[in-house]
Amino acid sequence: MVGTRGVPARYGGFETCVEEVGARLAERGHDVLVYCREQAGGTGPEAYRGMRLVHLPAMRKRSLETLSHTGLSVAHLVRHRTDVAVVFNAANAPWLPVLRAAGIPFATHVDGLEWKRAKWGPTGRRYYRAAEALSVRWSDALIADAVGIQDYYRAEFGADSTLIRYGAPVLDDSGSGRVEALGLQPHGYHLVVARFEPENHVDRIVDGYRRSGARLPLVVVGSAPYADEYTARVHALGDERVRFLGGVWDQDLLDELYANAFTYLHGHSVGGTNPSLLRAIGAGAATIAFDVSFNWEVLGEAGRYFTTVEDVTHTLDAAEADPDGVMLRGRNLRERAKGYDWEAVTDGYEALCRALASGAVAERATGRRRRQADDDVQPAEGRTPMVAVRQV
Repeated sequence: MVGTRGVPARYGGFETCVEEVGARLAERGHDVLVYCREQAGGTGPEAYRGMRLVHLPAMRKRSLETLSHTGLSVAHLVRHRTDVAVVFNAANAPWLPVLRAAGIPFATHVDGLEWKRAKWGPTGRRYYRAAEALSVRWSDALIADAVGIQDYYRAEFGADSTLIRYGAPVLDDSGSGRVEALGLQPHGYHLVVARFEPENHVDRIVDGYRRSGARLPLVVVGSAPYADEYTARVHALGDERVRFLGGVWDQDLLDELYANAFTYLHGHSVGGTNPSLLRAIGAGAATIAFDVSFNWEVLGEAGRYFTTVEDVTHTLDAAEADPDGVMLRGRNLRERAKGYDWEAVTDGYEALCRALASGAVAERATGRRRRQADDDVQPAEGRTPMVAVRQV
């Protein structure tokens, strides 16, 4: 498993997927090798949850960190061959010909619409659009974690992909008192958990909350490397009701925060199915999400949605005026979470890897786009159509 920060998962969706799927594959008797980035103070353990780990360095620069680490990982992998590789993140496309030349069958788990992220300038957006095309052209198979991503690759390239969604842990509505130790009351706060990046709309959420008449505090969990300016903007928008906790890497504490939130606000707009959203619904948190197809796919009519700052304000005010309705929506979302099962996700990866190892590779698309788009387009907002598809 190549192309992520590795395990234990402390960052995003790809890392969560690697840990949850990799550990289960190892339990089933597979030899699972995960490439991890070296951290300050040491290279880390050689094994974790049954997975073998290889720690390699990376250039500590936003535009080169992922690509440099994956390049070293691919070089190591070619010298220590495996039956199959799963490459996470279409941005790693320049290294895919090396795997093909080495005769290692591989699938690329394409990410969300990375080129729409505001942190990338015109050159970065052009790079990510090119990387999408190269991933289509060179990969033996593509993995999409959301219907919207699958639709995008079909519409843009005429390329088929395997839909394998993430899993959602279904959590009990209980805790050890750590929420109270933070000065919070169970079901007595609104919660945001997100990296501080523009397309996650943390600023919009904080601003909308500040303008609301909400009596319950807003707890904001998150940070981001290379995002000092945006972080300062988010903090400046808050008032005395907003609690900024920074990054919380203790998963048990995060789970308690989800399970005891009155509402969970989810501003992610371009990343496909998001593990934070799944953890929230698995904890029974009534969720208010940014209005895009990825979030509708998870929440359906049980969710509430926003686009503007004013939407956030009105939705929060309405939530505090109807606590019984909020609790009902949380229970309904916990039921929806049962459809996102990590064992079923692992079944999908296992079946795909077996097929690739046996040589069952479908005809690849050319990587030529069927339509052209403005490379400088900003993140699209609003719900997009979805179609029914079979889930692996």
